[in-house]
Amino acid sequence: MRAGDADALDEATRDFMAVRPRLFGIAYRMLGSVTEAEDIVQDAWLRWQNTDRTDVLDSRAFLATITSRLAINLAQSARKRRESHIGPWLPEPVDTSADPQLGAERAEALDLAVLLLLEKLNPVERAAYVLREAFAYPYPQIADMLETSEANTRQLVSRSRKRLRAERREPVSPAAHQRLLEVFLSAAQDGDLKVLEDVLTEDVVSYTDGGGVRGASRIPVVGRLHVSRYLAAFAPRFWPRTELRRVEANGSPAILVSSGGNAVALLSVETSTRGIERVMWVMNPEKLARYVASLDA
Repeated sequence: MRAGDADALDEATRDFMAVRPRLFGIAYRMLGSVTEAEDIVQDAWLRWQNTDRTDVLDSRAFLATITSRLAINLAQSARKRRESHIGPWLPEPVDTSADPQLGAERAEALDLAVLLLLEKLNPVERAAYVLREAFAYPYPQIADMLETSEANTRQLVSRSRKRLRAERREPVSPAAHQRLLEVFLSAAQDGDLKVLEDVLTEDVVSYTDGGGVRGASRIPVVGRLHVSRYLAAFAPRFWPRTELRRVEANGSPAILVSSGGNAVALLSVETSTRGIERVMWVMNPEKLARYVASLDA
């Protein structure tokens, strides 16, 4: 390799590494999967290496565009794969303690419940929403990235906002969220039906992503009465001899449940002024293993 080529590659590497957290943040929000997001970032790096970079005026914008388009393509096939997923599919949790905004301008479209709702958008709507709400890209730039008009980009973002507002109530403060989680956890451990019914909303939904794990519910449990009774019924079998660790996942407090030194579940909740709206149990061994590894890194 000639000296000039080596210098050019060094510069390309520096440019890429400077924006890598943002690229991962874009891909992760669009796919809800750490593994898929890392694959997208790796693919973007390979394309960046093979690009005639003398023609690139803004490396950050160029790389974000590549990443967004790759993620859109993968999201189209990922939706089909998730339809055959055993039981409910939940986004793969990430440890945000080191990077609370996960490479973004602001920590938007990062909460597990929001990522779950974003799955209801088509990939282009999701990309437009993420690029605008989390990364604050201007509409003309998003239009270029998505190869559409500025007017259509505004419509995509507006439509996505409306869909999310229709399905998600205003969240409570972080302190109130923490209190609700702790009250719920204690009641779930005790199988206390009265407290569970007090803290859960009437139309609460409990999702368990078990990836085929034995004993994990393969359908969402819906409604205060059903969720309360479900939690009370499995409390004697699930909670004894478990260890609990308070952690952070996707910008919110969560509970890592282990047994015999092995993680068995990550518990998180979505809250509003009404109470707990969604209960999310990630029991999928692969997702848990990657999350725990990131905690211990």
